[in-house]
Amino acid sequence: MKYVVLIYQGDAQERQAALSEDEQKQVYADYQAINETPGVTSVPPMGPAANATTVRVEGGKTLTTDGPFIGMKEAVGGAFILEADDLDAAIEIAARVPAARYGGAVEIRPSEVYW
Repeated sequence: MKYVVLIYQGDAQERQAALSEDEQKQVYADYQAINETPGVTSVPPMGPAANATTVRVEGGKTLTTDGPFIGMKEAVGGAFILEADDLDAAIEIAARVPAARYGGAVEIRPSEVYW
């Protein structure tokens, strides 16, 4: 089964910045280990949420807003595609994402094809 895994940073970046240099290196190593896990397809790192542009279409008119104007505190900070046997296996990998330990969250969605 394929899953899309979304990483919500929440307070994780601030908490990780307060870690010792060795602890920060471990966080990076943890992310690298996830990227090297069989079944994981990483995506390029995302830039800061403050640099985002949000696009909506209302009444046929395209509207843009600077920033992650999505009405939520936890903007998406990263993502990866995961091929796992089942949801339990996906949860095991998602639990290894450092953001989940430092005030963020990880969302797992089954991948669906509509076309």
